[in-house]
Amino acid sequence: MESLLQHLDRFSELLAVSSTTHVSTWDPATVRRALQWARYLRHIHRRFGRHGPIRMALERRLHNQWRQEGGFGRGPVPGLANFQALGHCDVLLSLRLLENRALGDASRYHLVQQLFPGPGVRDADEETLQESLARLARRRSAVHLLRFNGYRENPNLQEDSLMKTQAELLLERLQEVGKAEAERPARFLSSLWERLPQNNFLKVIAVALLQPPVSPRPQEELEPSIHKSPGEGSQVLVHWLLGNSEVFAAFCRALPAGLLTLVTSRHPSLSPVYLGLLTDWGQRLHYDLQKGIWVGTESQDVPWEELHNRFQSLCQAPPPLKDKVLTALETCKAQDGDFEVPGLSIWTDLLLALRNGAFRERQVLGLSPGLSSV
Repeated sequence: MESLLQHLDRFSELLAVSSTTHVSTWDPATVRRALQWARYLRHIHRRFGRHGPIRMALERRLHNQWRQEGGFGRGPVPGLANFQALGHCDVLLSLRLLENRALGDASRYHLVQQLFPGPGVRDADEETLQESLARLARRRSAVHLLRFNGYRENPNLQEDSLMKTQAELLLERLQEVGKAEAERPARFLSSLWERLPQNNFLKVIAVALLQPPVSPRPQEELEPSIHKSPGEGSQVLVHWLLGNSEVFAAFCRALPAGLLTLVTSRHPSLSPVYLGLLTDWGQRLHYDLQKGIWVGTESQDVPWEELHNRFQSLCQAPPPLKDKVLTALETCKAQDGDFEVPGLSIWTDLLLALRNGAFRERQVLGLSPGLSSV
């Protein structure tokens, strides 16, 4: 067992070196031995995936490496943080070497030959490796898009192909980091919030919350011991938003009203907090007698038009969200004095505006005026 743990330590060092200029000294034979070592550890992953004591020992050693300050003199090795990572350690090594310009031409050529041997019969391992490389290359490209193409405007964000790609990437990554420990996805999201363009990141989260559930991969179906929370990545996003009030306030302020309505309809646990924010924003407005409109005291206050548009969008949602919104407005109106004339309570004015808008819409559609409610 100790020999196996030492092998794991040495490969962790090897993986860390693979991203440095030291690979300039690697010849083709070194590259071939490094890949053999990685494939050996992948074999260990498959063989002992259901062997509790050995798996736990390897998991513990990897966790210690990940948390150790300045491990191996170079810091913890990204990507090799848990037992599951051993299942694609050859992919991690290959991708690092392919991206490292310090690798010599002869060694790079040998690496490509090892990865893509050309026509002929390939075993299952080779096919899996090539598919994994393609998936990781797609992920790296999506990260590049997330960082440098975040300012493209599209009124239908949930249908934007770039946004959907980024959302799928985010959900896939949340599934992967969640296999190590329950708290890692939240830390991962917080790190993205600090590093990426925030407005674009919020849009990606919204689109991710509207994606259908991700189907499990064959490897995950064969390993029922993998942690899985209800709802997978989308539930992780919901919990993270609800646990970070400032982020959720920015989420609700930055996103279009229609998109937020779709998100809160899909995830009902978000709607009470969203309604609470709208209520807080409304209470900050006061009625300007000269202008005849509701205005804010400070520049960052939500204007009347935006507040009305957001409530109007929510009132166009199907029940039960629409009913909750109308109940909340009626409650605020009652608490504010239950006035029926405009200019005294913003909640009265919002209800009047919403009812007038609904009445005009029914007239345009040629329908009966119906009840005075929205």
